Amino acid sequence: MTIDKEIIARISALARIKVPDSDQAVLAEELSNIMGWIEQLDEVDTDGVPPMTSVMEAVAPKRKDQITDGGYPDRVIANAPDAIDGFFAVPKVVE
Repeated sequence: MTIDKEIIARISALARIKVPDSDQAVLAEELSNIMGWIEQLDEVDTDGVPPMTSVMEAVAPKRKDQITDGGYPDRVIANAPDAIDGFFAVPKVVE
């Protein structure tokens, strides 16, 4: 895909980035080179290659899922600007 100054002008307007006219030709050439590399990657045969989330195979350590109340509600409520009966009190937002 060839990117020209007109496309650069549209992209910069959409992104709300001011690109001087003198820099548009250089930027168009650089983006065209990047798009060329992407097109070259499209030619690689990836059949039979499973999707990866990382280049290293690793399993994230897991912990047992336990439901707790934290064990110290008084310390948590102590930081609240307003609390009623052990709960955070917030201003009414819907009338």
